[in-house]
Amino acid sequence: MLEFPIALAFVLSIIGGYLFGSIPFGLVITKMAGLGDIRDIGSGNIGATNVLRTGRKDLALATLLLDAGKAGIAAAIFNFIFDFHAGLLAGAAAFIGHCYPVWLKFKGGKGVATFIGMLFGIMWQVALAFAVCWLSIAVAFRYSSLAALVTAALLPIITWFLIGDWFAVGVTAALSILLFYRHRENIKRLIAGSEEKIGQKKKAKE
Repeated sequence: MLEFPIALAFVLSIIGGYLFGSIPFGLVITKMAGLGDIRDIGSGNIGATNVLRTGRKDLALATLLLDAGKAGIAAAIFNFIFDFHAGLLAGAAAFIGHCYPVWLKFKGGKGVATFIGMLFGIMWQVALAFAVCWLSIAVAFRYSSLAALVTAALLPIITWFLIGDWFAVGVTAALSILLFYRHRENIKRLIAGSEEKIGQKKKAKE
């Protein structure tokens, strides 16, 4: 662990995490595969759920792992270099970077995979609970957004019981609120009964 002023360590962690998170793997992978711009397909975002709508499960899995990995790596690196709280901030910044990437005019993905990756990189116990909750709801109802929203709502409580650190609770609560905001259109569609289910294809935008 390096000895840095806390403020400087936090700033470096946030900048580094954001740059990690801003890498748009979904867009890069689909373009390399010759599928065009993923933003012209389905929901228009760059995440794994939308990549799955291309019909390429392999590309969706790769996007999921890379989007999760970038936040997990950022959190783990800055946790090692500085401390636990700096790692949390780096992971949180990676989540924000995925949602608002500077390279794509701040128009990114919903951040679920990145959120899970951040948790695995620094709080594996919480990550496992997140994954179990998300998978259970997703399998039962086949709505990725519903699974993410319910899990995010429970996450601060889970973090407190498993970690017992108020800083960690605050970070997960803030990210959960942002995740709800990023899913605001999904919430409207869930209420209206028009939300797409996992694996359901949608025609490209006209």
